[in-house]
Amino acid sequence: MVTDIVTAGVHNSVSAHAPDARAPHFRARADAEATAGLNCEPDARAARAWEAAASVCDPEIPVLTIADLGVLREVAVDGDRVTVTITPTYSGCPAMDAIRDDILLALADAGFGQVDVRLTLAPAWTTDWMTDAGKRKLAAYGIAPPTGRAAAGPVKLALAVKCPRCGSLQTREVTRFGSTSCKALYECGACLEPFDHFKVH
Repeated sequence: MVTDIVTAGVHNSVSAHAPDARAPHFRARADAEATAGLNCEPDARAARAWEAAASVCDPEIPVLTIADLGVLREVAVDGDRVTVTITPTYSGCPAMDAIRDDILLALADAGFGQVDVRLTLAPAWTTDWMTDAGKRKLAAYGIAPPTGRAAAGPVKLALAVKCPRCGSLQTREVTRFGSTSCKALYECGACLEPFDHFKVH
């Protein structure tokens, strides 16, 4: 049986010259046995399963989907079974149970009855996996998006965080942990408004 896979494009599986290395990467092959009695080719079914899973929103930041966040890592279709792999932003993220349930509901609504949701911690999630569209959604929602890259290497200098409300760089960190553990609480010295900053990690 041939498995049809849609992945989120883990760094070493997508060319660095691709338009967007975070975009879903399709690997699918037609299999007469796998598609017998079905109304679409396996790559179309894999794409439909990916779209259903990718539509699930993060319960803590509902303006973002799990695809925007990079939490959705892989969707594999093998016959009638769909396996979805997700990676939490933090190993103890309390939202993962809700995300799992929402994935099961989304795929059931899309016509997939046999669904497994697997959680993987390796490689660890990084803000580098967030899409540019997701970062724009964060800013529009009033959360300063992560800036820079989280790749290992020399210690990075902390740069000013731009206020998502007025755009000022006259901001300061109030506390390292904001409304959730992946965000820090900041205050703007220009508009005097508090805001969350999605930390780079």
